[in-house]
Amino acid sequence: MGGSGVLDPRVAFGVYPQREDERPGWLERTVGSLAGAAGARLRNRVSRLGAIVPIVHSHAREFQGKHDEDLLAIANQLRYELKRHGLGEALTARCFALISEAASRTLGLRHFDVQLLGGWAMLNGMVAEMETGEGKTLTATLPAATAALAGVPVHVITVNDYLASRDAELMRPVYKALGLDVGVVEEGMDPQARQAAYGSDVTYCTNKQVAFDHLRDRLSLRTQPGRLHLQLEGLYSDQAHRTSLILRGLCFAIVDEADSVLVDEAVTPLIIARQGDTRNKQQTYEQALQLAGRMNGGRDFSVSPREKTLQLTEKGRLRLDELTGSLGGLWQNSRYRDELTAQALRALHLFVKDRQYLVKDGKVKIIDEFTGRVMADRSWERGLHQMIEVKEGCEITGEQETIGRISYQRFFRRYMTLAGMTGTAKEVTGELRSVYRLSTVAIPPNRPVRRQRLPDTIVRTDAAKWRAVVRRTAAFHRLGRPVLVGTRSVEASEHLGELLRKAGLPHQVLNARQDKDEAEIIQQAGERGQITVATNMAGRGTDIRLGEGVSELGGLHVIATERHEAGRVDRQLFGRCGRQGDPGSFEAIVSLEDELVTRYGSRLLRRLAQGLVRPSRRWSRRLGYLAFSRAQKVAERQHGRMRRSLLKMEEYLSNVLAFSGHLE
Repeated sequence: MGGSGVLDPRVAFGVYPQREDERPGWLERTVGSLAGAAGARLRNRVSRLGAIVPIVHSHAREFQGKHDEDLLAIANQLRYELKRHGLGEALTARCFALISEAASRTLGLRHFDVQLLGGWAMLNGMVAEMETGEGKTLTATLPAATAALAGVPVHVITVNDYLASRDAELMRPVYKALGLDVGVVEEGMDPQARQAAYGSDVTYCTNKQVAFDHLRDRLSLRTQPGRLHLQLEGLYSDQAHRTSLILRGLCFAIVDEADSVLVDEAVTPLIIARQGDTRNKQQTYEQALQLAGRMNGGRDFSVSPREKTLQLTEKGRLRLDELTGSLGGLWQNSRYRDELTAQALRALHLFVKDRQYLVKDGKVKIIDEFTGRVMADRSWERGLHQMIEVKEGCEITGEQETIGRISYQRFFRRYMTLAGMTGTAKEVTGELRSVYRLSTVAIPPNRPVRRQRLPDTIVRTDAAKWRAVVRRTAAFHRLGRPVLVGTRSVEASEHLGELLRKAGLPHQVLNARQDKDEAEIIQQAGERGQITVATNMAGRGTDIRLGEGVSELGGLHVIATERHEAGRVDRQLFGRCGRQGDPGSFEAIVSLEDELVTRYGSRLLRRLAQGLVRPSRRWSRRLGYLAFSRAQKVAERQHGRMRRSLLKMEEYLSNVLAFSGHLE
């Protein structure tokens, strides 16, 4: 967007601007993936972006002596100039200086030079990789307010309602000082309230909310929302479709936690469905679970934990013939019977309470394995969710009949300009480039990083691991240093909490059961002597500020109790310490019985490590480290293949549906 002279997209592309699906070919994807990490960074060096900083400073001196009314008048003049001339470097620098002055007056915060770099990168349609604690929320006001002054509808997108609402309220005074209004889209809002929020100059929302609202608009239109189609309806129809549309198109998106939203969540398509009839289904699901309980693993069905798949064997199908011989109705339909039983087996063997889901208020709620957060209003398809509800003794919901679907990959590629910010992008630079055509630029920290990495501790068993975690936590607690312990699951966090209680160590546990208290618990995690046990949700969104005197003690210490399937998530957790030049340290205490190694690791290497690992010997630590690093690489490749498969399937479905005249 920046420097391109692009005006309000609605002028050139109609009342609902969006990109048509762009499907890069095999060669383009391959080249983009291979060149992403090196080529994109070379083309977008910080030194090139840095040219804007002195220009911003020259304007900043001009604005410092102005009255508030004068700033508003300058903002209005910039609106006119931006709409006439576009987002060139000179005008953008003037906008950045004005926004920074507004932030200084309303929040007492002036943008650092590195934040100016991050803002300029995002306005140019890049992902800015910025260290944890570098003020990404404030940085986003630079591209958001500049684009909004140019008349471009802006969506600032993050991962949950709390963060969207919090960031909007924190930054609202900055926008208001510039004459811009701010909207927030949250769960439970009616269509009219959503339409009003998206009608604001800048709208804060979650990835799920905006993607579903776009899908609802597409379903409302039932045809491609082309410029001519919408304009003609607006001219000649009293009940024009556009009056019922929730969004104003997909113009400019700034995606916070971009790697999480654009990569991690890209494995699951978004589906709008209507709920089916639950009558007479309870008994069917119960029968399926009873049948599944009578089948033997290895003989009747095979499980692949790495791929999270389960298949019936030929012996299993014959066994089902015997077991269902006395049952009538649909159980005599072999295809239906096999599929229903396979789903029951998956519910029993692949989905574990307090890992993949939890039961809260009598309902089964899915847990996002990357963040540890509850995925509100998500459900599994094809009867699996209902199987788990029966398994857990919950009231069953109706099976969902799909009426519309879209993947995050296809959705975000439709934005006219897409940008993002995150602390952990380097591992997925190639994928961001090949799928979204997004370049990534690493922004240097405002202050030198003082985060200290301690050696990993690798033990043979889970029991030994938890004993070591308790010992290390107690040692740092005695020093008065706050400790943040990261776990992979609700189950693990509560198990460790119980061990700490027995050891007489006061602590707070944060997992998907306490998601409403997330910010409050994390904000206290930097106080002297504080112990916080948290699932991966602790890695994103809320700064951990050190309490009085904690810096002198060495700052926050972070312990990872498992390596994640994506190395970025480990870095997110470790990045909780050492923010903005604070001291801090981190370490991993892991076991060769951890799921990562048992599921993705080499059996030979694992057995060798189990026989030779001695925590006190450097060479044995290296052997254990090799087992984990290789398993992590296998897992990352596996998830990458899943995302590519989903994208190919979405493109295939798009072609088929387009040919048939149907939407999405």
